[in-house]
Amino acid sequence: MFHLRTCAAKLRPLTASQTVKTFSQNRPAAARTFQQIRCYSAPVAAEPFLSGTSSNYVEEMYCAWLENPKSVHKSWDIFFRNTNAGAPPGTAYQSPLPLSRGSLAAVAHAQSLVEAQPNVDRLVEDHLAVQSLIRAYQIRGHHVAQLDPLGVLDADLDSSVPADIISSTDKLGFYGLDESDLDKVFHLPTTTFIGGQESALPLREIIRRLEMAYCQHIGVEFMFINDLEQCQWIRQKFETPGIMQFTNEEKRTLLARLVRSTRFEEFLQRKWSSEKRFGLEGCEVLIPALKTIIDKSSENGVDYVIMGMPHRGRLNVLANVIRKELEQIFCQFDSKLEACPTHPAWAQAAPGAHRVCA
Repeated sequence: MFHLRTCAAKLRPLTASQTVKTFSQNRPAAARTFQQIRCYSAPVAAEPFLSGTSSNYVEEMYCAWLENPKSVHKSWDIFFRNTNAGAPPGTAYQSPLPLSRGSLAAVAHAQSLVEAQPNVDRLVEDHLAVQSLIRAYQIRGHHVAQLDPLGVLDADLDSSVPADIISSTDKLGFYGLDESDLDKVFHLPTTTFIGGQESALPLREIIRRLEMAYCQHIGVEFMFINDLEQCQWIRQKFETPGIMQFTNEEKRTLLARLVRSTRFEEFLQRKWSSEKRFGLEGCEVLIPALKTIIDKSSENGVDYVIMGMPHRGRLNVLANVIRKELEQIFCQFDSKLEACPTHPAWAQAAPGAHRVCA
């Protein structure tokens, strides 16, 4: 509406004071007459009702339309809608169609477009609400992830889940949605991969896939990263349907590596409980994770890996990732221990040394 008011202001006639100041030197006082000075441009000329004398009337009609669009004529309603939509001068006004048989269909079509405007606005609002819902899961989904298998945190009555996280359909009202929208199909934004090969999903399925990606036993906190490419990579790795599914052979391999890591820590704890060994208790999954990273890197052409790590878990990594001989690791706990006869260093062992075999 800004350009409408600007055009009307330009077309408004000069005031008496401005006219006197401009023409008093060259014209006698008795011949003073004031005429409208109009400077129509080509677009504005297509809307002849936009003149200086009608600016006040147009502004009153616009104020009335803002309060109630039905209080003005349908032609004004269409004009103001097009103006607010950004239509340039000369294209916002649509002249009424002649009342003939051929124009009845066009009139009905225009009427349906005007009546469908609220539905379009509602559809846009619903899609924006779904996008906000998806972003809420990505930002704060780790707060409701199932990271407490023992249920210790359930005893804390003061703990609360953030209000903008949707963990059930009862909280859809936070985003202006309700249960009637669960079966509606919404287009997915480009910032999510939960659709896979599909570009649109029902809201019920969107919520289910988001909960599977962010509210299970892995908490993903990554939206603080400023690099869009890195965020998209993480989204793809966690949101793509079926990406967390493993074959039976892969499951057996992961289980074997996890058991080997756990049993190694149990053996050291039982044999040398008083020794400082920087155990890996509670983080044994590091071993299958490192092994998987190395395997995938080798498949992609990596020739060698250089590792650096703190003390915690170094013995387990040496034994189960780098595959250092267990005899050499155990002998470091006691100077009296030597490797078994199969080890090359046994031939040079001192007489009476204790033997250790893995």
